[in-house]
Amino acid sequence: MKGLWLGLALTAVVTAIITRAFGQEALVPGLVFGGIATVIQLIAVSLVRPVMDGPMKRMMIRWGIGMGLRLLGVILFLVAVLVSRDIFPPLPTAIAYLGVLVPLLFTEIRLIK
Repeated sequence: MKGLWLGLALTAVVTAIITRAFGQEALVPGLVFGGIATVIQLIAVSLVRPVMDGPMKRMMIRWGIGMGLRLLGVILFLVAVLVSRDIFPPLPTAIAYLGVLVPLLFTEIRLIK
């Protein structure tokens, strides 16, 4: 649950920063890709948490699936920018995704405990 609140707070902060820097056109990418990053991170943590004390092989497989989900977020970014560049301008969209995902990655160990 800590991860959800942290992700929502990061989404709000990053969205406020990029909206201030890029204008109102950054509001939708900030909220959407901050939310995507939060959901991906919550799923990744929920995959690893149950096997944290188990066999290393099983934990690494689940960790790898989580990394694949994060890569899926990058692919979603590319698709959004290519399909609807007016709604998802590249720089604000990238900052929104990475600005939420990277801090959540650094706190992942605390979230797993």
